Amino acid sequence: MKTAEQVTFGGSGLDRAAHLRGDAMAQAQMAADPKARCLLLWRGKLLVEGERLERLAWVAPAHPLVTEGPGGEAETPIFLGLDDTGAPLFAQDISAWGAEGQDLTGLGGFVDRSEQQHPDLPEGQVFAELRRIMTRLSPRDAELAATAKAVIGWHASHRFCARCGARSEISQAGWQRGCPACGGQHFPRTDPVVIMLITHGDQVLMGRSPGWPEGMYSLLAGFVEPGETLEAAVRREVLEEAGVRVGAVTYLSSQPWPFPASLMFGCAGEALSRDLKIDPLEIEDAIWVSRSDMMLAFAGEHPRLLPARKGAIAHFLLQNWLADTLD
Repeated sequence: MKTAEQVTFGGSGLDRAAHLRGDAMAQAQMAADPKARCLLLWRGKLLVEGERLERLAWVAPAHPLVTEGPGGEAETPIFLGLDDTGAPLFAQDISAWGAEGQDLTGLGGFVDRSEQQHPDLPEGQVFAELRRIMTRLSPRDAELAATAKAVIGWHASHRFCARCGARSEISQAGWQRGCPACGGQHFPRTDPVVIMLITHGDQVLMGRSPGWPEGMYSLLAGFVEPGETLEAAVRREVLEEAGVRVGAVTYLSSQPWPFPASLMFGCAGEALSRDLKIDPLEIEDAIWVSRSDMMLAFAGEHPRLLPARKGAIAHFLLQNWLADTLD
């Protein structure tokens, strides 16, 4: 696809400066750089600002919340890279903050509209759920947000060595954990997932999971298994979930999806029939949707069907399918 990297969280050209991650002196110098900035995260939510919460909010690496504040999922700030001026960018988690007196009702929900204001931060800077604001961010802010959220989330679930069980230690500016007991080295993981635009004539296959808002359907998706190609994963997942056999499969676009740490491979597949046999353990429902009905759904005029979430690669692929721009 010519527009492949226009997907939310698509590549913005961030200089990740990986060669600096193992240089302790360089890291200290960058942290002391007056132009350096640090992004704060709290329980997976990003610090943002603006009238529509459309940009990331930053603090200095010397801010008390970074140096002395509540700890989080990573022991030290994570080095994200350099901005276009060469200024160092970091991320720090402060999930140990109790958020006393804050609205916590939306945490963990399908849509979290709550915002948390830390008393030591300026008014207007709040922690917000990334899925709620992802389409408002610039491509650079979106890439930084996805990177920070995924890496810090990895630290939260990989504090102990997978080989011997001893507590591991952070290294490489947050991009590695080492085990002092057995010498094991562990790196941030990304789980490959295929998401499929399966068509038959002018209809597209859509499914829904339990707990989604009423009427919401999206493209089928599933994890790639060891020893499996993307094409094989597409065919297997569609057959398992909806009972539909798929012929030709082509790659379209990819999207980092930091919920918690997936890389979505968008693929197109040609269904060999429209016969459905749904596995209720996999999905709640599956339907074929015509192009005209999908256009109504995207316009918000369909009486029953809601489109995939804006910002997700499913929405992006369907939008390009409707516009006939998948080439």
